[in-house]
Amino acid sequence: MLVALIVFVVAELFVIVEVGRAIGVLDTIALLIVVSLVGIALMRRIGLGVWRRAQSRVQAGEVPGKELVDGVLVLAGGALLAVPGFISDVLGLLLFLPPVRALVRRVTLGRLRRRASITILEGRARDVRDVREVREVSPPELEP
Repeated sequence: MLVALIVFVVAELFVIVEVGRAIGVLDTIALLIVVSLVGIALMRRIGLGVWRRAQSRVQAGEVPGKELVDGVLVLAGGALLAVPGFISDVLGLLLFLPPVRALVRRVTLGRLRRRASITILEGRARDVRDVREVREVSPPELEP
């Protein structure tokens, strides 16, 4: 993970330097600032929409799972846009697109489900993937 972070930072610096060579240092700095400000504004606008959808689901008595994940992804997109760098800006802007968020949400929830596939069976915690037969256990049977 540390290696990936170092590679990402080096790539960001390389792209910033190359853009600086192409359009000039001051224009590059101005572009980075403008993109950060636009990203913050987009995060507020899209984030408020996600918040409203989550509130309406709660008021309807439903769990706003999709909306919560979307909210986290919008915040991550805003954070990526606030960080100086063109690669992070592109990644942040992609997270603002609903189809990209849906894909990332599906992958993320799939990974979380696999990690959370532990349940209580026969009084002990086990990984559900290793269990061939599951039987219902009432709470009194769990006590010693």
